[in-house]
Amino acid sequence: MPDNVSYTSAKSSKIILYFLLFWTILNAIQAFTLELQADEAYYWLYSRYLDWGYFDHPPMVALFIRFGYALIHNEFGVRLLTVLASSASVYLLWLILKKYAVDAVAFVLVVSGIFIFHIYGFTITPDGPLFFFTVLFYYVYQRYIEQDKWSLAIILAVVIACLLYSKYNGVLLIGFTVLANIKLLKRGSFWAIVILSCALYLPHILWQANHGYPSINYHLFERSARTYDFTDTFSYIPGQLFMAGPLIGWFLFYKAFTTKIKDAFVRTLMVNCVGTFLFFFFSSSRGEVQPHWTFILFAPLVMLVLIHFKQQNGRPKWLFPLAMVNLSLILVVRLIIIFGFGFARTYGHLKSYYGFKDWAHVVKQKAGEHYVVMSEGFQNPAKYDFYTNSLKCFAYDTRYYRRTQFDIWPMEDSLQHKKVFYLNWFPIKGLTTDSIKVPAGTWYTAWIDDFRTYQQIIFETPTYKITKAPGDKTNFQLTFKNPYPYAISFSNKGYTHAVVLEACFFKGDNIINTQKADSTFNQINLKPGETGRYNFTLNAPLEKGSYDLLFSLRTDPFPGSKNGRIITFTVK
Repeated sequence: MPDNVSYTSAKSSKIILYFLLFWTILNAIQAFTLELQADEAYYWLYSRYLDWGYFDHPPMVALFIRFGYALIHNEFGVRLLTVLASSASVYLLWLILKKYAVDAVAFVLVVSGIFIFHIYGFTITPDGPLFFFTVLFYYVYQRYIEQDKWSLAIILAVVIACLLYSKYNGVLLIGFTVLANIKLLKRGSFWAIVILSCALYLPHILWQANHGYPSINYHLFERSARTYDFTDTFSYIPGQLFMAGPLIGWFLFYKAFTTKIKDAFVRTLMVNCVGTFLFFFFSSSRGEVQPHWTFILFAPLVMLVLIHFKQQNGRPKWLFPLAMVNLSLILVVRLIIIFGFGFARTYGHLKSYYGFKDWAHVVKQKAGEHYVVMSEGFQNPAKYDFYTNSLKCFAYDTRYYRRTQFDIWPMEDSLQHKKVFYLNWFPIKGLTTDSIKVPAGTWYTAWIDDFRTYQQIIFETPTYKITKAPGDKTNFQLTFKNPYPYAISFSNKGYTHAVVLEACFFKGDNIINTQKADSTFNQINLKPGETGRYNFTLNAPLEKGSYDLLFSLRTDPFPGSKNGRIITFTVK
């Protein structure tokens, strides 16, 4: 090897080493200084109830947290593996690109300027494991397409299983990769990969089946059960450009999409990058697409851009100053968040990083050893559990919200017929007795005797699409199973709080009409695991239009839970 090539290689390695050191330290500082963000606390609860699956996601994020938190019992421990996985992902990207002899300085400029890499460099969500196994997939796959070895096939199958255990988006990477290289179907080792990865993923599939496929119902039906909003599509492309870098995002996408395809691996990168981008663009017609859902496309984006630079004999001279300004803006934002300056404590999701540790301790002082119940989503209940190191805060998922993992965990079982501390965003007339005012916000408190809920009950119907004339009667054959380890009764005799089954017609987020079940429903008693049936006759709304119909069990003082899938009810 010529001396100048050796010198260049050594210099490049030193640049990457220093960058990785800086990247790891910056992410570690942020992981150590910030309180847990809303979703992070929820995923910490995942790690307390290890399982093969969860309502929203597969279990890899729970394993990441479990490992780190076992070593360090604080926020940094929760995020430890995300910090390490982020740095490992960057290094793997560099190793993949060494074949194309890309410029180390250009690599640092591009990687450090991608905003979404900064977000998930320290934040623990399923996206962190997903991105790590995405890059690891490309690293192994690059070698597999060059060498049809069984050892590489086995490793690739394990990586694919880990990818799918991280987040369901991983199926896009697998599908587009096969689409980009159909010749893989002729390899015997390819089919071994399919069989082995499916076998490794089977426990999660069985978990879904045993729990009524909650993730499929939520992601494919519940999440998209809304009227199309043009702003979802209109905001998609700007959101992706911003995630790629506030100032350089447009340039990176342009360069990536115009890279010349000269080998099978580059073709795989292109199909995955463009395919994922278009998939979520068209998905915006079904509802909001959050910018980070496309995280897996940023791995091929980076590689395509840097390969493009090499094809053009280097990056444009003006990129360096623009990229440095882009990086400076990102670093300023990160420092503002670390120190909690200005907008950080009041803006959107950022404000959830501050003040909740003190909030949890204030609530704990008032609640004592009693269970706490909140009906404002899953995030703050999870924060209370984390910062009190307990499992004593339960999220009541209302009919106006959505179902969560709290509807599956056995936490609800422990609260029945006990005195609980009820925490709410707003005062409830005749119930609220006190309030808590802290920098994180204001909550209103009350005590509830003889807690009674049926949040885990799921009503199933033969169909989930119905069309009727105004005022027509419809008979619903409801079936439901007692999922609790104890007998349940819908009788109201001897109970402090009556239970009511209601059919609720929604338009958007607004409830238009409710109809109650008759008294025969209150005669139903079920042993553990026993299945019940009830014929619910209701009248179609008088006004023509499309409605969301939901069956809900309500016990005072709660607004009613979400006890089944949404039924599309059209009145013509």
